[in-house]
Amino acid sequence: MRILVVEDEKELAEAIVDLLRDESYAVDHAPDGDAASELMDVNAYDCVLLDWTLPGRSGMDLLAAWRAQGDATPVLMLTGRTSVEDRVSGLDTGADDYLTKPFSLVELLARVRSLIRRRSKPLQTSLRAADVEMDRAGRRVTVAGSPIDLSPKEFALLEFFLGRVGEVVTRTELIEHVWDDSFDSFSNLVDVTIYKVRKKIDGASSRKGSGKLLHTVKGVGYVLKDLRE
Repeated sequence: MRILVVEDEKELAEAIVDLLRDESYAVDHAPDGDAASELMDVNAYDCVLLDWTLPGRSGMDLLAAWRAQGDATPVLMLTGRTSVEDRVSGLDTGADDYLTKPFSLVELLARVRSLIRRRSKPLQTSLRAADVEMDRAGRRVTVAGSPIDLSPKEFALLEFFLGRVGEVVTRTELIEHVWDDSFDSFSNLVDVTIYKVRKKIDGASSRKGSGKLLHTVKGVGYVLKDLRE
C-alpha cells in the first residue's frame, strides 16, 4: 500500500512517515500544496493524509481539485481547526475522514487502516495461498505451518501478491504500491526482493516438493498461484 503524506510541519511529518513505514507502507511526503499536486499527477496512492493549511495551495484547494477531476483516492484531512463548520466544510469538499491536531499516532494509524479497508473489498485480517498464510494484524507469515522471517519490504511485497492471487502483477504496479517516490527505477531492488520472497516461500524446507507458488510471467510481470485451485 502506498500513502502520500501532505504536511508542512517537519517534525510531525517525520513522525507520521516513520510510523507508516514501520507498518510496511510505502510513503511519499509533500511539504506543500504544489509538491502534493505534482506527486498525485504521477503516482497512484491508496490513501492521502492531507493537512488543511499548507504553503502555496491549501489542502482544501487540492482536495476540491482532485475530486473535480474524478479522483476518488481516500483522503484523511489533518487540521488544527476544530469547529463543526470546518469539519462539515472538509467533508463536503470530499474528505473521507477528519482528524484534528493534536492527535494520537495510534489513532491516525487506525484511521488509515479504516480508509484503505473501505476503499475496496473488506481488508481481510488473514491472507492465504496454498500453504502460505499471513496474519496481517500479528505481522506473521507461516509456510506449511512453520513461521518465516520477512523484512518489512518483503512482508509488504508478499501482502500485495496475496491480495491478488492468480492475477499477473506488473513491475510497475509493484513499484507504485510497495515502494515510494525515492525508489530508483534503474536499480534491481524489485528483482532482489522478489528473489528473497520466492526463496522463503518456495524454498522453505517445510514445503519442498509441493510446487512453486511465485512465478515470473516473461515480459509481463509476476503471478502468485494458489495450488489448491
